[in-house]
Amino acid sequence: MKKIAVLIPCYNESQTIEKVVKDFKSVLKDADIYVYDNNSTDGTAEIAKKAGAIVRYEYRQGKGNVIRSMFRDIEADCYLMIDGDDTYPKEFAKEMCDLVLEGKADMVVGDRLSSTYAKENKRPFHNFGNNLVRFLINLIFKSHVTDIMTGYRAFSYEFVKGFPVLSKGFEIETEMTIHAVDKNFKIKEVPVTYRDRPEGSVSKLNTYSDGLKVLKTIGTLFKEYHPSLFFNIIATLFLIVALILGVPPFIEYFKTGLVLKFPSLIVASISLVISILLCITGIILEVIQKKHKQLYELYLNLLKEKK
Repeated sequence: MKKIAVLIPCYNESQTIEKVVKDFKSVLKDADIYVYDNNSTDGTAEIAKKAGAIVRYEYRQGKGNVIRSMFRDIEADCYLMIDGDDTYPKEFAKEMCDLVLEGKADMVVGDRLSSTYAKENKRPFHNFGNNLVRFLINLIFKSHVTDIMTGYRAFSYEFVKGFPVLSKGFEIETEMTIHAVDKNFKIKEVPVTYRDRPEGSVSKLNTYSDGLKVLKTIGTLFKEYHPSLFFNIIATLFLIVALILGVPPFIEYFKTGLVLKFPSLIVASISLVISILLCITGIILEVIQKKHKQLYELYLNLLKEKK
């Protein structure tokens, strides 16, 4: 029988964790329910244990740190990741897991944005942030993922064991999506209903600070996954500066035989050199990135053999 592991990262979710554990245990009867407690102070771990979950602890604060430990420690054929705040309904869990177990997907995305998220979510800047992140990632990485930030996902064994977790916090979902797109994993989306947190339950996501971290993550991964394009964009900016400052002195020289704007010419020359160096840097890093992709494919083959 195929083994399913339900992964629930938790920080102070005592109000909802019992219901979440029991809900998903009722629809995935043979699954192991793992709750990783991330320094909760409200008794979340004890409540989860009484509800029938396997409770473990991650003492490094941050959702990314929790996911890293989960992915390293747990062995399964399919991994279902959900939040412990009771915002994701159990009804879609089996469909998402079946897509993975049948080999139709390596990552299944529980798409909130095509359903009730905009209506249920009471934080308008979160809606704006979700749409901005979706636009940027789909533009930069030429993808068509609808919900980038959802915490409701299912994964294959190969994805989980081959995913290098770098993020420490809520940027982890963005990192997962970009990794799946870049490494050509099979991605499926399942529209899911979303309900806002119950009264008294507080979100741990800070709209502004965590939003900035997500945008920083996108920029960093853009540089790492598409270095040629990244450095060529910057090189083009320096080239434009070189042309703006350098062309007038040349025109002046051909007309009068004199160069009167030496400072402009010097800055233009420096900008041109920087532009060329950036372009070369992008080419070199693109070759390295391509070699890493080749090695990653070989690593996935080893994972399949191990499985």
